[in-house]
Amino acid sequence: MTAEEFQKEAQAVRPDVLSLARKYLKDSDEAEDAVQDAMLKLWKMCDQLHSPMAPLASVLVRNLAIDRLRRRRPIGPLTRDVAEVQQERDEQERIERVMSIIATLPDTQQLLMRLRHQEGMEYAEIARLTGMSEVAVRKGISRARQAIRATYMERTQKESRK
Repeated sequence: MTAEEFQKEAQAVRPDVLSLARKYLKDSDEAEDAVQDAMLKLWKMCDQLHSPMAPLASVLVRNLAIDRLRRRRPIGPLTRDVAEVQQERDEQERIERVMSIIATLPDTQQLLMRLRHQEGMEYAEIARLTGMSEVAVRKGISRARQAIRATYMERTQKESRK
């Protein structure tokens, strides 16, 4: 697809995908950002695209909107019952346990886990940043997750025996 064709397609598709993003995000500014990110991704692969671009643009915007929703922190009601507060404390305790386990991992695995789960980076971005192959990044994260799971289960079993 040429740059002119892309521009025409993008102008035609933009209102539809913007509407889609607004439905998901309920915020015009954030919807604009999601659409802009999608258009940028499409532009980067312009030479591989074929007309019509609308289906791919819709999928990209939907996925980006869902990613943005997942990254939002849930806002709870002002009044909470004791069970909810206890559940939040338990969840926070679990997070602290997992973070302490992550701190015991080898440096590379720690870095990979933090980039993936705290920074929300994609595997390709992590690979580019660390100089590793994407396969090596996936494998390292998988091994780190397995080590975290095993250590967490081991510690939980020890505590339940007490």
